[in-house]
Amino acid sequence: MTITLTEIQKQRLRELNADINLEEKVFSDAQERDANFKIWEKKLVEEGKQRLQNLRNHRCRPLICELELILINRLIEEGFVQVVTPIILAKGSLEKMSITAKNPLINQVFWIGKSKCLRPMLAPNLYYLLRRLVRLWEKPIRIFEVGPCFRKESKGSHHLNEFTMLNLVELGLPEESRVERLKELATLLMEAIGISGYRLISKPCVVYGETLDIMTDIELGSAAMGPHPLDDAWGIVNPWVGLGLGLERLVMAKQGYQNIQRTGRSLIYLDGVRLNI
Repeated sequence: MTITLTEIQKQRLRELNADINLEEKVFSDAQERDANFKIWEKKLVEEGKQRLQNLRNHRCRPLICELELILINRLIEEGFVQVVTPIILAKGSLEKMSITAKNPLINQVFWIGKSKCLRPMLAPNLYYLLRRLVRLWEKPIRIFEVGPCFRKESKGSHHLNEFTMLNLVELGLPEESRVERLKELATLLMEAIGISGYRLISKPCVVYGETLDIMTDIELGSAAMGPHPLDDAWGIVNPWVGLGLGLERLVMAKQGYQNIQRTGRSLIYLDGVRLNI
């Protein structure tokens, strides 16, 4: 007869970001199980304390903040201009993105009254800016934003209600070069933050019809291109490419975390370390 870890022990190891394979270990009796659990827990607690000490004494910034700065600097080097837009959106902006009462995504929106909401994506604001900048700047126009988005996500280890997106768009490039440019931008950003082994996979999308997703074990981001049917509502007529990355997902990929909760804005975790260690 053999036994496995208790549910409480498994939960504790998950909180400490243990190798998921530990949960499958089997033991001859409770004494052996508990002895091994104590060894693993002690080791993981010490690793967590060391990471917090390193954060305090050396890095001083969580990894998600470091990655954000790396991505910003790399895009600026590439000729992109950073923009900062409102977090509160008008209902009409979502409707222009096809998110109406008939779209299931409408149920994931955090509403502020009947006509405004917390932005579930950065794209509406970037569309808005492009329509104005196209009259002021020569093409190609390259802009990006990094900021919080809000969505009533389904529960799970890969979803957050509040998350951080980087969205970029390049407008006015030759239409025949769009796919190659998307691949180039994806490579540029992944190399900047040191993520390898990713794949680009075409997938259907509720808003854009089809996207080119950046995948490891999880989806890190999505890319789209135009002309697109959504463009008409914004007065956009030039070819464009756009790419969005979830910064919390990037931290998961870098650190091998099993749960995205430890990567986001939190009072429980700091730089991926649970504070009840």
